[in-house]
Amino acid sequence: MRPISSSEDALRLGRILAELVPNEAEVHGLVALMEIQASRSRARVGPRGESILLLDQEPGRWDQLLIRRGLAALQRAAELGGGLGPCGLQAAIAACHARALTAEETDWKRIASLYDALAQLMPSPIVELNGAIAAAMAFGPTAGLALIHRLASEPPLEAYHLLPSVRGDSLFKLGRFAEAQAEFERAATLTHARERELLLDRARGCSGALAGLA
Repeated sequence: MRPISSSEDALRLGRILAELVPNEAEVHGLVALMEIQASRSRARVGPRGESILLLDQEPGRWDQLLIRRGLAALQRAAELGGGLGPCGLQAAIAACHARALTAEETDWKRIASLYDALAQLMPSPIVELNGAIAAAMAFGPTAGLALIHRLASEPPLEAYHLLPSVRGDSLFKLGRFAEAQAEFERAATLTHARERELLLDRARGCSGALAGLA
């Protein structure tokens, strides 16, 4: 018998809770978020155990049954009215990714607006950083950099690897390869081994781009 994972156990409990309190929109939002996030579990890790970023994952490896369940729970939350709470908004963001077949098809403007709404309900530098990522995808790397610059002095982000990683990505897209390389290398020093190699690969990619300009 296959052991039940903690994720599956959490999903089971969430579904039971939604049945017990069927008129609580935020409970359905929580279930929607868990369902959609769980749908990507097989796609998050590569054959060598390396982390695979969301935009690099193969949507064909996402569990479509869990996605359908998540979208149904999100619809139920919306139908109950009163606006989405923090869990519902996060589920709506996850749903934008789940509905898109490729990163290019993702509705980044809607994701950016959802992060703005989430920041109003749940103020957090992490939420704002994710919003900056969405803004960079929706409106271009310059817009993303402007938002990221404002977050650089936030204490919770000082040792958070995603901040220099995101900044490096925007700098790379702007052709500022030396600066991007430094950001990816800094990010690599702030995270664990699995993600460190991914970031060092990005740094090496900057070196290759610089060599191409020589």
